[in-house]
Amino acid sequence: MAQPARFTFDLDLEPPSSSRRASTPSVPTIPEDVVAQLIANAREEAYAEGLKAGEQNAASMAAQTIAAAAGTLATQTASSARALDAACAEHHQQAVELALSIGRKLALHLVARFPLAELEALVAECLPSLNGVPHLVIRCHPDLADAIRDTATAQMSHSGFTGRLVVMGDPDIRIGDGRLEWVDGGLVRDIADTARQIDRQIATYLAARTRGQSTENGS
Repeated sequence: MAQPARFTFDLDLEPPSSSRRASTPSVPTIPEDVVAQLIANAREEAYAEGLKAGEQNAASMAAQTIAAAAGTLATQTASSARALDAACAEHHQQAVELALSIGRKLALHLVARFPLAELEALVAECLPSLNGVPHLVIRCHPDLADAIRDTATAQMSHSGFTGRLVVMGDPDIRIGDGRLEWVDGGLVRDIADTARQIDRQIATYLAARTRGQSTENGS
């Protein structure tokens, strides 16, 4: 029976160097110029994305700023328009009141200077239509009674009025005012009442103008 071989520790168990090199995989390498180009491309893409995001953010902020400014401008414009309308209405009212005041003073001056003019015109207007009327009564201020009688008598001669003329001085009637009375009618010349009617008409006109402006502003 053969004896087993004795193990000695001088046996080299590692494979040959050529075998070790063959079994080790090689690590691929990238050229430096390619790496530099890739880095440059990445930087350009990052810059472009950042620039785009910045532009979008700036555009959004600009749109918000413009919208806010437009809202403020619209509010201020509406307020200015209302203030302008109010100022125009006030100036218009002042102009009307000034014209009315001047008209009143002018009317009083004319009445004081020509106290018979209104009554003479009133008599001349009525006499042609009073044919067949038995009498005509004229009431006026006592200081004007004689002058009105003479004027009415002269007008009767060519107006066709054949009735009786009665002129009565009434101290309660102001100079320039007067009343004509006949059987079934009469006329009154009252400067104070005329002034009140003018005041009412002007007040109605100004109120209608104010309502019209309010309607336009509301629409």
